[in-house]
Amino acid sequence: MADSRVFSDSVRSSQRSGAGTIKRIRLENFMCHSLLQIDLCEWVNFITGQNGSGKSAILTALCVVFGCRAKDTQRASKLKDFIKTGSSYALVHVEIKNQGEDAFKPETYGDAIILERRISETTSFTILKDHQGKKVASRKEDLRELVEHFNIDVENPCVIMSQDKSREFLHSGNDKDKFKFFFKATLLQQVNDLLVSIHEELDSASAIVDELENSIRPVEKKLIELQEKIRNMEQVEEMSLEVQQLRKKLAWSWVYDVDKQMQGQSMTIEKLKDRIPACQAKIDSIMNEIEKLKDRFSEKKAQVACLLERTSEVRRRKDELLQYSSMAKKQKFELKEEHKRLLKYIQKLEDRKRMREQEVHDIEEQHVRSTQAEESKIEEKLKDLGHAIDAAELTLSRLMEEEATLSEYVSVGSSELEAINHEINDREKKFNEIVSQIRELQGSQINRVTAFGGERVRSLLQVVENRQRSFTRPPIGPIGAHVTLVNGDTWAPAVEQALGNLLNAFVVTNHKDVLTLRKCAKDISYHNLQIVIYDFSKPRLHLPHHMLPQTQHPTTFKVLHSDNPTVLNVLVDVGQAERQVLVKDYDTGKAVAFEQRIPNLKEVYTLDGYKMFRRGSVQTILPPNKKSRIGRLSGSFDHHIQDLEKDASIMKEETQLRRKRKKEIEEKLKDFQSNIHIVKRRRAAADRDLMGKKDERQEVMNSRDAEANLSSAATVDELVEEISKDEEEIQQNKFSLEKLEVRMDEAEAKAKELQISFETLCESAKEDIAAFQNAEKELTDIEEDLKSMEMKKDHYEDVMQNKVLHDIKEAELRYQELQNNHKESCRKASIICPESEIEALGGRDGSNPEQLSARLNRLNQRLQRESQQYSESIDDLRMLYEEKEHKILRKQQTYKAFREKLNACQKALELRWNKFKRNETLLRRQLTWQFNSHLGKKGISGHIKISYEEKTLSVEVKMPQDASSSTVRDTRGLSGGERSFSTLCFALALHEMTEAPFRAMDEFDVFMDAVSRKISLETLIDFALAQGSQWIFITPHDISMVKQGERVKKQQMAAPRS
Repeated sequence: MADSRVFSDSVRSSQRSGAGTIKRIRLENFMCHSLLQIDLCEWVNFITGQNGSGKSAILTALCVVFGCRAKDTQRASKLKDFIKTGSSYALVHVEIKNQGEDAFKPETYGDAIILERRISETTSFTILKDHQGKKVASRKEDLRELVEHFNIDVENPCVIMSQDKSREFLHSGNDKDKFKFFFKATLLQQVNDLLVSIHEELDSASAIVDELENSIRPVEKKLIELQEKIRNMEQVEEMSLEVQQLRKKLAWSWVYDVDKQMQGQSMTIEKLKDRIPACQAKIDSIMNEIEKLKDRFSEKKAQVACLLERTSEVRRRKDELLQYSSMAKKQKFELKEEHKRLLKYIQKLEDRKRMREQEVHDIEEQHVRSTQAEESKIEEKLKDLGHAIDAAELTLSRLMEEEATLSEYVSVGSSELEAINHEINDREKKFNEIVSQIRELQGSQINRVTAFGGERVRSLLQVVENRQRSFTRPPIGPIGAHVTLVNGDTWAPAVEQALGNLLNAFVVTNHKDVLTLRKCAKDISYHNLQIVIYDFSKPRLHLPHHMLPQTQHPTTFKVLHSDNPTVLNVLVDVGQAERQVLVKDYDTGKAVAFEQRIPNLKEVYTLDGYKMFRRGSVQTILPPNKKSRIGRLSGSFDHHIQDLEKDASIMKEETQLRRKRKKEIEEKLKDFQSNIHIVKRRRAAADRDLMGKKDERQEVMNSRDAEANLSSAATVDELVEEISKDEEEIQQNKFSLEKLEVRMDEAEAKAKELQISFETLCESAKEDIAAFQNAEKELTDIEEDLKSMEMKKDHYEDVMQNKVLHDIKEAELRYQELQNNHKESCRKASIICPESEIEALGGRDGSNPEQLSARLNRLNQRLQRESQQYSESIDDLRMLYEEKEHKILRKQQTYKAFREKLNACQKALELRWNKFKRNETLLRRQLTWQFNSHLGKKGISGHIKISYEEKTLSVEVKMPQDASSSTVRDTRGLSGGERSFSTLCFALALHEMTEAPFRAMDEFDVFMDAVSRKISLETLIDFALAQGSQWIFITPHDISMVKQGERVKKQQMAAPRS
């Protein structure tokens, strides 16, 4: 919204064009109005009416049509809330005068502009029309342009003071709120914001100049470097002389190094020859052990055969007894079932006999009492019982339905509770797994070795270090701790999937070291340790190109690096890492593994854990192993730990939510089960009641039927005959029952006898079976020891043949080769310089050829680098130095000019700040003068104090009847009317300093007494007519003292419907 403009003249001319004033307002379905039209004059308009008649809705409509948001009106939170109840839309129609020199686009709109805002449940839009009602524009930018042209700021209380703002403004004693009102109305807020933004721009420009000044510092640094280059060129000659001397020393250092190697090789040969007797003695000792074990094996094998023959008969007899015992138990069970069945049948016959006897008794009794009156009573009783049974059945049906419903709820709740328990257990298990992984990774951060086997590996390495003398050569491991990834952690998941447990393995040089390492692992309870036997003396394997997979994708071996050649050889010979290809995704892996048919390809691994390989015509794809750990080869575990901590937090939150849900379900289940228990008791009672009534009705019916049939003597005879038949059948079944009980006793005795026989047999054979099992276990142990000794013998024979004798032969060949190298090195060194010259340079200084060669290479590289870097002459360097110095001087002058301009702008800004402060003082004086001018109409004087630092505005009023001449510094100390009048004077003083085409005030005379209201009305009308804008006053009070004239129009709102 546009800010109100300040102008210096306090008195406006009554002759004005009236552009921007409101001619007509029409509301449809807006708030409480179904249809309302208000015509306004160009000067002063009074709108009165009872509370609830919709007066304030007119100002709310003006705010809405000029683009104000619903929340800013303080009457609704959404625009659709303005739609009258029962309607589907709301329409606000406002016609604005557009004449005179201040007219807005008169060639387009004409002498009037129509604004319409239509509001529906889902949308809202504004249309601008010309004087003929034709649509001209509908964009927000067009409305904003019109509002800025006429300077209509509906959010400014000086333009539209709504009912809420009037009450708050007139009643509030808050100095800060009054200051905000004054600061915005006088345009000081706008100017202040503008100066602050300029200050920020100057700070930004100053930072840019600082950056430019900093940019020339590297050039100054380069000047210093040029000076350094000039000094370094003087040292090049000295370096050249030193290179010549190092070449001579290097030539003779090769001779001295070969002498040293020959001495060491001679000692090595002696040590190797000393190993032959020890190795042969070890082989002989193992052979003796093997012979003893073979003898023990033969003896134990014969003993096991004898025991096997003795126990086979016992086992056969044991199986037979078990079979007979099972058959006896089965027969016993069948006889018991038959016994139960006969007992039930006899009981049924006896019940039938008693019923027939009761029928005979009832028939005889009915002969005595058979009258017409009794039959009538029976019919009436049957009818009553029928009604009672129907009511009982209805109650029982309702209770059964209620029980079924509650049972279904319990079943559903139990199922849901079981599912939630399962989810809670799963998430707790996952949470514990994640916490365990986090601990392992944190341990791996402290010591990388623990990533390949946990704390057991660290304990194992400590034990190995303490027993280092027990090993032929110290074991290497775990392998994962000796390898690193090349070029980052990209391939870490795929490499770990490819190598698997091989990363946890240890490498030893012979079988003896295997046993020693196993013993060390056993001492710390490290079971299933993977150990690889490999020759440590083998050099790093050379892999021919034609034996590798011909593909652009990397192999596992290619992305790994290790300083230990033995580790790399194990990865090739054991893990076949050179034939494992790594790819990024699943589709690429399928193409490489199955479609391209690459030679020498064994397996393909993807980053997401898939393993693919072909064996003949069979294609196999294995999914990722979720239990396998990843990230062990990563350079940093922080990112992985953070991800796991996030997962653990999510799991913990989900578990807590499910526990809460579980508690709710358990409480509901408890309530349901309690209700079911109550309903079951009620249903059982209803069921018993129903059965009692049915039995009672059946008894009455049986009694009636018996009376009707008493005359038939044949019925009694038939019943007596059937009773005798039942007695005969009962006697026969009791006889059969006695026979069955005899058979049951026999079957039970037989089962006990078989059980005793079986236990006796087991007891007698226990010692033989135990002896057989012990002998069999001893035989297995001897066989394992024999195999172990055979392996030891093969190992030491292999060591003797391929290690000891082979190493001696190679050492002798190496010694001969060193002798030849010594002669050749002496010949070549003598060509470069005589040995006496080396003696003159200091002789043997202890430096080996590698050190001298590295030093010479460094000097050569430096000499070459310095020569290339300083190929130009010193004069050229000096000219370059002067040129750069000149450029720096020119830039320094330019940046200095920038700084001076910025300082000038800063001074100009300070000057404007001073003018702004002066204007603040002038406006403060003008406001006080105008405030006093309006107060004087009631004989009151006052003063306004404004603090721009504390952002407060206070009003001081001096009442004429106050004899003490004391000043009221807080308007809340005045009466309601006096406070409202003084605040109104303050508002009019601000109105006089602002400009707008129309102004509106709602309930401006609240809290005023009759005298204050009359003075306020006269003051407002005089001010409005003198000020020149269109004024709209809304009040629920009587304004009969205001005379209607050409420039004053009064309108009465209809009373609200009851």
